[in-house]
Amino acid sequence: MRRGIGTIFMVLAIVGTIGSLAYPVFYSYPHRFDAAKADAPAPADTVITRWGPLTAADRDLLVRVRLAGLWEIPAGRQAIERAPTQAVKEAGDHLVVGHTDLDKRVRGIAADLGVVLPDQPNAQQRGWLDELSRAQGKDYERKFANLLRSAHGKVFQLVAQVRSTTRNSLVRQLASDADRTVLDHITVLEKTGEVDFDAIANEAAAAPAASPTGPPPPSPGVPAASVPPVRPTGDIDPTSRPSTLPADGSVPTDRPEPSDPDDVQR
Repeated sequence: MRRGIGTIFMVLAIVGTIGSLAYPVFYSYPHRFDAAKADAPAPADTVITRWGPLTAADRDLLVRVRLAGLWEIPAGRQAIERAPTQAVKEAGDHLVVGHTDLDKRVRGIAADLGVVLPDQPNAQQRGWLDELSRAQGKDYERKFANLLRSAHGKVFQLVAQVRSTTRNSLVRQLASDADRTVLDHITVLEKTGEVDFDAIANEAAAAPAASPTGPPPPSPGVPAASVPPVRPTGDIDPTSRPSTLPADGSVPTDRPEPSDPDDVQR
């Protein structure tokens, strides 16, 4: 009997010893890279902000959202005034309303993060606007639907990438807002029946893959230059509203408008 009890105590002692030796190994394995991660320096193009690290890809998103509004608001206004069909007029309406709203949001966030935004469309976008201005009738509708659908498709991919990887809460919120707006615009453009999906797929397949470098990091303590908002001009009356969340399989357009850039949700 005594021998049996002694054997039990011996076994328990051995198990306890093995457990005490093994515990640090099993505990530390999932955390084996924590120290290296903490000590690893941030990339040279990353700036630390109170809302999280701001990378080149984050800044690139802000600039592209701003650029989108700079040419798509005039394109949408033109469609409302000139398009021969209601479907294209409706698409133009959504462009004006959606990008006017996004422009307010991106300017507020850029001011907080110290990111300098452009105040004019780039050369390619000016060329698209000139191309639309020269077109008439059915040719105008086809150019409008395909130029805008192609541009939105490219931005949609960037928004999704940044939304899934950014560590900056302001950029994450902007990406969420942009995602809903861009999807709404893609939807109404496709409803025109003029989108050439084969051409879009071929263009995407031929495009080289390149990582965005983004604008230069903001200078510490130097506020970003303010830029005026993009607003539609002329006598137009857009009827859609910025979107909140998708419902019933569609993308609504009733997102509440922020009172000013400082009220953009953090």
